[in-house]
Amino acid sequence: MRAIGGLWRWRHNPLRRRTDLAEAWLALAAIVLILAVVPLVGAAVGASAQSALQQAVRDQRAARHEVAATVVRKLSLSPLDPDPETASRRAAHSRVMANWTAPDGTSQHGAVTAALKSPAPGDHFTIWTDPHGRILARPLDSATATTHAVLAGFGAAVMAVGLVEGGRRLIVWRMVLRRYDRWDRAWDKAGPDWGRTGAGS
Repeated sequence: MRAIGGLWRWRHNPLRRRTDLAEAWLALAAIVLILAVVPLVGAAVGASAQSALQQAVRDQRAARHEVAATVVRKLSLSPLDPDPETASRRAAHSRVMANWTAPDGTSQHGAVTAALKSPAPGDHFTIWTDPHGRILARPLDSATATTHAVLAGFGAAVMAVGLVEGGRRLIVWRMVLRRYDRWDRAWDKAGPDWGRTGAGS
């Protein structure tokens, strides 16, 4: 709104310089870009991310299988566990040696993390594996994918606003430098005669 007000104010002002009008038009163009183009950029990036992430959800659901595993014995946790989330996960998860049958029918045995507070031999829990029984992370769910897509669209919109405003400020900065340069040349021209009576007459 200030840009529109600035354009209106400078229309017939006798003190108006060309650069003043150019700055006002530049501000107006930046506002129009931010209001009209930035939302489209955010929506396009968000839609593209949503499509890619939902495809990843479908691919992971097709490639990963939830299978039942049986606890053989509990394993002691290392005090140097590199997982940064272990402090909050230890209460609800345990490291165990377990047996499970892969989707292809092969028997598997290994150390896994079980969603059990106090696992005992014979306890059952579920894990995610590939078709050959190798342990995989839980597949991405649709709601999480949508959240990531929304964040991607919002981030792209914020970046676009930053680019538009950064471009506007860069152009104004160059205009101000040029204006100062013209002032310096004008003062250099008038400087030798400044203050003399009848100078330039």
